Amino acid sequence: MNFDDYQKSANRTLMGKEQVLTNCALGLTGESGEVADLVRKYTFQSNHLDKDQLVKEMGDVLWYLSQIAEWADIPFDEVAADNIKRLEQRYPDTKK
Repeated sequence: MNFDDYQKSANRTLMGKEQVLTNCALGLTGESGEVADLVRKYTFQSNHLDKDQLVKEMGDVLWYLSQIAEWADIPFDEVAADNIKRLEQRYPDTKK
């Protein structure tokens, strides 16, 4: 699945028309915190890293990112491609 297809499919579940950007930005911070908490517990409390839970939380982060891009009328493929371009410029000697 490409990012634009994901973005369009995920948009089906977006609720509400007002305050969408604020809702998505705040939701993104909450879900990012859940990812960070899983990593923190693994790193500092010797908890087992629950990869299934990590995948779910990362998916929630992806959903919020896609909907912020949707709100701003930015194709999600563009977000991914721009990020790779910047990484290649930042780390030109890193092997692929």
